[in-house]
Amino acid sequence: MAPRLQLEKAAWRWVESVKPEEIRWEHIELAYRVNLPACKRGACRRNCKGNPSCLVGIGEQAWLGEIDENAFHNIDDPNSERRDMNTFVGLTNLGATCYVNTFLQVWFHNLELRRSLYQCHNSRAQEHNSESDYEPQSISEHLQYLFALLQNSNRKYIDPSGLVKALGLDTGQQQDAQEFSKLFMSLLEDTLSKQKSPSLQNVIQQQFCGQFSYVTVCNQCGRSSALLSRFYELELNIQGHKNLNECVTEFLKEEKLEGENRYFCENCQSKQNATRRIRLHNLPPTINLQLMRFVFDRQTGHKKKLNTFISFPEQLDMGPFMEGLQGNFVYELSAVLIHRGISAYSGHYIAHVKDARTGDWYKFNDEEIEKMEGKKLQLGIEEDIAETVKSQTRKPKCSKGYHCSRNAYMLVYKIQEEESSETPRTNVEVPIWFMSPCLTSLLPRPRSQPSF
Repeated sequence: MAPRLQLEKAAWRWVESVKPEEIRWEHIELAYRVNLPACKRGACRRNCKGNPSCLVGIGEQAWLGEIDENAFHNIDDPNSERRDMNTFVGLTNLGATCYVNTFLQVWFHNLELRRSLYQCHNSRAQEHNSESDYEPQSISEHLQYLFALLQNSNRKYIDPSGLVKALGLDTGQQQDAQEFSKLFMSLLEDTLSKQKSPSLQNVIQQQFCGQFSYVTVCNQCGRSSALLSRFYELELNIQGHKNLNECVTEFLKEEKLEGENRYFCENCQSKQNATRRIRLHNLPPTINLQLMRFVFDRQTGHKKKLNTFISFPEQLDMGPFMEGLQGNFVYELSAVLIHRGISAYSGHYIAHVKDARTGDWYKFNDEEIEKMEGKKLQLGIEEDIAETVKSQTRKPKCSKGYHCSRNAYMLVYKIQEEESSETPRTNVEVPIWFMSPCLTSLLPRPRSQPSF
């Protein structure tokens, strides 16, 4: 909204050139600002005295019930922003933070991670007894509070700016999504390691961490050495491949160490030709598979996006890659992260996530959330449209139980639950101390919403 003095001058400027006998109805409308448009969403924080069409701050909190008086301070129709029953909550895009929103939705739907975060000690929230707003400090507190809002907010979408600011992210510049995922998980792991409970200290490792080793064999003496390493995601090359199985196979295949890349053999005490491969030892309950769509182009000196179609299954059997190890290695697809656009430096990110409680699939697109029909993953028509003339490749036909995408850059698989008499723990309750009198205005619990 323009400053009040500026509005007053504009409203009465016609007086300088119009005689009293020439005053018309349109002049009266100008003087009383009748034709001024309603203030746009986000343009003002209180009712504008210079605009009779401003509908902000007119006492709407009285008929919105539990809603915080500031919750709908800058929207045209507050009721249109109210969360419907049995729906999830979206996240506001702060400019170029859609990539952050997709990961937050995926992590929120990891029930074990959410449950563990709620169990983290938060003395400031538990002792919060003032009328001032509760302000999280650590990364775990920010994520804890954000998850509580995603679960219990009355609004259709919430603002993640608190967490984004705590991470020091530039909201106007899109970051490398794959790099952000790794850095954030590392930061969260470091933060949780300060918890007193051992189970909370290790929740990231327990949920996402697996082990493999680099096995190197000297061609001269045959000596084998293994270097054990942890992983939180598997980075899979997609160039020249058509399906996920081919990508995993290449990841584990043997490579030759020759020429300048020869291996120093401790037994031979000299550099020798050798072979090296990756051997998987154990897999976590949740496997994050990074499809390396964004690669460095040596010709241009910049990153580029690969628009290769890759097919992937709804059910992934990792058993054949475990070299005879015993155990349950069957996983079910739980999330697909999509990048729309032809450039590695721009575009838009969305997430398709499976609800662990119902098995329904949802598309999370910042503030907008769409439920898929028939409990089936539907990647949408955007997956079939070529972004450029050079990428006019026909979408391959997918077998039943498979999906094809030229824009998927991360696949999340969760271990298939074995049949048992125990009821799965699908309900996660927000901590009772988040429902204290001073915090309920910040975190209202909708009477009609189920426990997620």
